Amino acid sequence: MAFLKFNKSELVNLEYSLKREIIVANKTGAYCNTSIVTCNTRRYHGLLAVPVDRLGGGNYILLSSLDESLVVGGKQFNLGIHCYGDIYEPRGHKYIIDFDSDPAPEIVYKVGDIIFRKTIVMAPDNDQVLIKYCLESAPEKATVLLKPFLAFRSVHSLTSQNGEARTDYTEVENGVSFRLYDAFPNLNLQLSSKAQFKSLPYWYNGVTYSDEMRRGFNCREDLFVPGMFVTTMKPGESIVFSASVDEDNPKTLKRKFADAVRRLGKIDNYHDLLVRDADFLKCSRNGHKRINAGFSWLETGLLRETVESLPGLTLYANGDCAEFEEILDNLIADEQERLLHRTTQVEAPLMLTDSVQQYIHFAVETKKDQAEEKRIWKKYGKTLKAIIDSYAPGNRNEVAMHPNGLLWSQMDGVALSWMNAYVGGRPVTERAGYQVETNAFWYNAISFALDMEKKYGAKKSAFASRWSKVRELIEANYQETFWDPEAGYLADYVDNSGRNMDVRPNQLYAVSLDYSPVDDEVKSAVVMTVNNELVTTRGIRTLSPRNNKYRGVYEGSQIDRDLAYHQGCAFPSLLGPYMNICFKMMGPNFYKKAEYLTEGFYADINKHGVGAFSELYDGDPPHEAHGAISSACSTAALLRVYYLMNKNRKEGKK
Repeated sequence: MAFLKFNKSELVNLEYSLKREIIVANKTGAYCNTSIVTCNTRRYHGLLAVPVDRLGGGNYILLSSLDESLVVGGKQFNLGIHCYGDIYEPRGHKYIIDFDSDPAPEIVYKVGDIIFRKTIVMAPDNDQVLIKYCLESAPEKATVLLKPFLAFRSVHSLTSQNGEARTDYTEVENGVSFRLYDAFPNLNLQLSSKAQFKSLPYWYNGVTYSDEMRRGFNCREDLFVPGMFVTTMKPGESIVFSASVDEDNPKTLKRKFADAVRRLGKIDNYHDLLVRDADFLKCSRNGHKRINAGFSWLETGLLRETVESLPGLTLYANGDCAEFEEILDNLIADEQERLLHRTTQVEAPLMLTDSVQQYIHFAVETKKDQAEEKRIWKKYGKTLKAIIDSYAPGNRNEVAMHPNGLLWSQMDGVALSWMNAYVGGRPVTERAGYQVETNAFWYNAISFALDMEKKYGAKKSAFASRWSKVRELIEANYQETFWDPEAGYLADYVDNSGRNMDVRPNQLYAVSLDYSPVDDEVKSAVVMTVNNELVTTRGIRTLSPRNNKYRGVYEGSQIDRDLAYHQGCAFPSLLGPYMNICFKMMGPNFYKKAEYLTEGFYADINKHGVGAFSELYDGDPPHEAHGAISSACSTAALLRVYYLMNKNRKEGKK
């Protein structure tokens, strides 16, 4: 695809190329993440990062990078690139003439008459990265040197030269195996053909990650280079390098590489790209499938991010209802404490109802079987009702149901919602009190459960007896509590001082969920306010630019960025509820605007994360991308929008 290619002038310009990252992941949760010229700029970058179960399941970088050199006619050409302070050495990017990301990241080097191609994939079901080298043309044989840089550390930390690292190795077929520290798995480095390993152990000190330096973080580390592989290639010949936690059969590496590329599939359109990214974000480790919130530093299996992104990454991506249920079943089993007892994101358990509702709508529509509603409710109704019961008075410390039926969320110094950035240990947006979105999810959950109980439950339902009156209370008090007729929109939260009238997107949930606690006039006014103050071509702002707390650019120090995170940044994930209510209100007439509000993401697909969809964007034009380079919630929202657009496509566009 043309928009996933880069030319020589772009690639040799480090100011340009170092801001573009590639991400390749697999089903085990392992990944490869680096810049398009393979110079690591973040502590999270590495050619092979894997979850390590015995270290808590977090991600650990084993192989940081791999430097290639070509020796032809007695001259050595170094293709690698590293940053040391403000110096880049070697400067192998100057030989790059082409980069293509479809179907796998591929870099082409030109050294005189030599054309050398490198392609990177992850083995689909192993903690393994495979790199294919092809000497496409050369005046004579070339000697290829491969120099591995080993890290063996958490993705969140940096390492330094030390006497505890075990620098010895064991020989494996066509390669060597390392384990710098006892708690780690082995790192097996092998080639598909015979190669000599020359042991030349050396610590490369002061490797610098420019992106961390720019943000004021610790940015320098020492990496251990144990030596180099030496092999000879003829023109037209190819070899495959493998880095894996398991020893492999070298004879199978070329076939395994070809199979990995085949399974990636070809990208013919933007929907294909979204589906591939969705696939990267779903991992199954030890037979337990979960969602990774985002590459390369967000965690796997987070409650809110999983609940929010699950329909998009499964149902709207590939229509896989079985996968939706598998991940949801695992989440429910894993998150009993947060779902039923305590959580610092008080709306998250209640959001589970919305995910199940989306599932029911999708299953009924696609299978054309109304019985799916009953089946799904029978499977998940008990959990959804238990979540509602957990919000009854006296059950949770972080949230209390008041006599008016509304939920009051408060723990001093704790941000009890998704807007949970902190500066100096204090929340930027604490939002203590009645939160507009939490109470919208609360009403939606109770209303849905009561209606399902009426249809499919016992004639005398104890649950219905407990909660019918609460639904009536919410209906009587929600709009009165949050609606400000003079301002023309809903308060973001209400505390002991009254309504907080910051214009934020949280009010979207009050109008977009299946059961809304506000009337149609309020819905129209809310959508108008969001349109006028929060909508951008890269998602929905978290705060109106009219507000003096607004920060339109997510840059600077950690404090600067945390202050901006929910104070103006635009989130693609918020397009889900926004597009949902707009299509409900306007139907196919909203199609053109939906198209306009999403086309910018595809225009920017060669920025930040190449071929991936970022966590957030600047609230101010030109809306540059920031945060996690591949976000589950962003990807899922765009897949949901794509689905809604197809449902509302006008006859003339079919």
